[in-house]
Amino acid sequence: MSVMRASKLLVSMSIVGAVAFADLALAAQGDDASAIARTIKSDVAQLIAGINAHDVVRATAFDAPDIISMESGRPSSTGLEAERAGLGFAFAHNPDWRVSLVDETVDVASAGDMAIYRGVYNQDSSQAGVPVTQKVNFIAAFKRQGDGSWKVMWSIVSEMERPHKK
Repeated sequence: MSVMRASKLLVSMSIVGAVAFADLALAAQGDDASAIARTIKSDVAQLIAGINAHDVVRATAFDAPDIISMESGRPSSTGLEAERAGLGFAFAHNPDWRVSLVDETVDVASAGDMAIYRGVYNQDSSQAGVPVTQKVNFIAAFKRQGDGSWKVMWSIVSEMERPHKK
């Protein structure tokens, strides 16, 4: 085999190897993104269970200490204590408040260190003793912590419709 032909063969083999390695890396990244999305969905399900149990600590278990919470119709709050105080007030003000998942998705950053959760929920409560429901968006930015856990850095709850009788 000539040196020129051996060189071309070596270059070809290197290219094939590099492409195969890149494909494996992309597949692994996809698997990691899928695993992260499952983790985030599981964390949010636990957060929702805390809300439905009217348990402030469970409902905020995945909040960062400096969380920023934004919700339609009220000023933003900053910090875990403010978030807990607001939820405590909401639980006391409306003991019928419950939320249920309609649809959700998680977008994971390519670096695997941040994720955006987007969910649509039905929010059931009562107004003047009348049971009402309302569809809302819940959007939250999660950031991976040094210990590998995920924490909510900021969240937004936005009404999609006005509350109406069930």
